[in-house]
Amino acid sequence: MKIQTALISVSDKTGVIDFARALHARNVRLLSTGGTARQLAQAGLPVTEVADHTGSPEILDGRVKTLHPRIHAGLLARRDTTEHMDTLAQHGIDRIDLLVVNLYPFRETIARPDCTFDDAIENIDIGGPAMLRAAAKNHGNKAGGVTVVIDPADYTRVLQEMDQHHGQTSFALRLSLATKVYAHTAAYDGAIASYLSSLTAQEPDAQTCAERESWPRTLTMQVQREQTLRYGENPQQSAAFYRDPVSGSGLLANFRQLQGKELSYNNIADADAAWECVRSFEGPACVIIKHANPCGVATGETIYEAYQKALRTDPTSAFGGIIAFNRPVDASTAEAVSGQFLEVLLAPAYEGSALSVLGHKKNVRVLEVPLGTAQNTFDIKRVGGGWLVQTPDSETLDMSALKVVSDLKPTQEQMQDMLFAWKVAKFVKSNAIVYAGQGMTLGVGAGQMSRVDSARIASIKAQNAGLSLQGSAVASDAFFPFRDGLDVVVDAGAKCVIQPGGSMRDEEVISAANERGVVMVLTGMRHFRH
Repeated sequence: MKIQTALISVSDKTGVIDFARALHARNVRLLSTGGTARQLAQAGLPVTEVADHTGSPEILDGRVKTLHPRIHAGLLARRDTTEHMDTLAQHGIDRIDLLVVNLYPFRETIARPDCTFDDAIENIDIGGPAMLRAAAKNHGNKAGGVTVVIDPADYTRVLQEMDQHHGQTSFALRLSLATKVYAHTAAYDGAIASYLSSLTAQEPDAQTCAERESWPRTLTMQVQREQTLRYGENPQQSAAFYRDPVSGSGLLANFRQLQGKELSYNNIADADAAWECVRSFEGPACVIIKHANPCGVATGETIYEAYQKALRTDPTSAFGGIIAFNRPVDASTAEAVSGQFLEVLLAPAYEGSALSVLGHKKNVRVLEVPLGTAQNTFDIKRVGGGWLVQTPDSETLDMSALKVVSDLKPTQEQMQDMLFAWKVAKFVKSNAIVYAGQGMTLGVGAGQMSRVDSARIASIKAQNAGLSLQGSAVASDAFFPFRDGLDVVVDAGAKCVIQPGGSMRDEEVISAANERGVVMVLTGMRHFRH
């Protein structure tokens, strides 16, 4: 059966006139409601108001307009069932073969700080989800099901298929669009449930959307599969990459792969660690990641200089690593990174000459990721039978809250080195110890059960790389529980230490700093990263 009638009712008017005009040119009858109908009529298109189609006027301020048997029977009747077709004919009901609907902007409404309870409730769509679910349910049968569209990006696909299939669409397209609908309505209902479950016990008219609780009793998430991966962390594990459809600018999920092999599970995880670290720096910076930990981080006048410094920290671990830059990659930098074995390269842009150079390393996965300041709404970790959910560790260090607790006061250069080390430590697995100096990491100790062991490993790394720790700065992601960790970093050559503080033995550790003649600064902020 050809598509003979389309019902169009959209809040997002993007491309709708051109789409409706193309449908009319293909002899499709147009039904519509409210503002969409007026806009189509103003464009000179013959359109029938739903109220005229059903014989029932809109009532209750538009709350009831499409909830009618002439609409839902037209959507739900099976085209391959004689009884259903006879019933439509008996009651004079036309088939509706194409439904084009997107819903009231509920999530956008509650995101407004001035949104009231009444605003939120009035933006809960009822008729739209009912039609979408009905049309999606009836997407597939032998005689041709209903085609349902919620996204203007799919208009062209529908028209192309109508031309290819004599006025109808393929089952494959209808299945794809129906799946998209159910994911969309599930997310829509989830957003409503999350909003309602976050309301306090106040009277509805006494609160705005901004005054609700931070943690709703019901948390619903919808993500979209971008690709199936070869395997997970290990070959015996299967995996896929899913994308948050509302991921903001700057987040890794917005990447565009310019060349290279397919990304693996570990590639994506490590690339995210590299990207989050490198975009935290304002000046030209380079971050090299191996197994989710920074093994080299540096800033410089150029990213070429930053790369050279970052590589010096631990060239052995950098082998097969992930490299990220926060500036466009030029040819000289591309030449430099091509000299080592790497898995993934990330940057906000690449010069044409740089891509020509990288093209000779065909297996290297080259990702372009737009810079931005967006943060994930939540960080989520799976545990047996449940989820741990937290806000991201994105709070900026308050410089006025820093406390110099040692007798010695830091020089300006020492303070810069400590802040650099502190920034890197945030991205190192706990227990984390980072030595730094002159805008580069000198030694990184990560993921140890003992902070003392992390300090020792970091100094061994520096020694293996031929880097001196004399006069270096050290950052610890959490407090020193005893003075032993401090003694290890001072013995290695550190002259200033930045740490959160907050231990029962802070005074003992501060006294040790004074005894050893080093600067100590407390941040009051911890950066555990498990």
